[in-house]
Amino acid sequence: MALQDKYKALTDAAIAAGITDLAVREQDGILYVDGTAADGATKDNLWEIYNQIDPNFTSGDLVLNVNVAIDVAVTHAKVITQSSNLNIRKGPGTDQPIVGKAAHNEVITLVNRSNDLWWLVRTNDGEEGYCYAQYLEPQA
Repeated sequence: MALQDKYKALTDAAIAAGITDLAVREQDGILYVDGTAADGATKDNLWEIYNQIDPNFTSGDLVLNVNVAIDVAVTHAKVITQSSNLNIRKGPGTDQPIVGKAAHNEVITLVNRSNDLWWLVRTNDGEEGYCYAQYLEPQA
């Protein structure tokens, strides 16, 4: 099965959600989906569809590189790890690659409270990804 067929539900959902600058390309056995979502819930929905097609993201044949439009992030969260940096991951799960880190006590942008375990965040450097929610404290 071609990867574009395998992930058709995901790419169709991206189109229906109005992902801007949507680009879908296949290279070296990996399907890349790039673009910008209007809000965090839209990005979370794409990850949920991805997980339905490929439970726990085990195939490693898709790179979902959709960020959230910068102007929708309106709140902040403080990193409350004991002392270490907090990993920021590509997707909501410890099996996802680390794309950045946030320092202990750093205040970062909280884009979306995706679920009880994982929140979508953006660092002051513009790095976007998911962090384990128990290490974040919402700020006013």
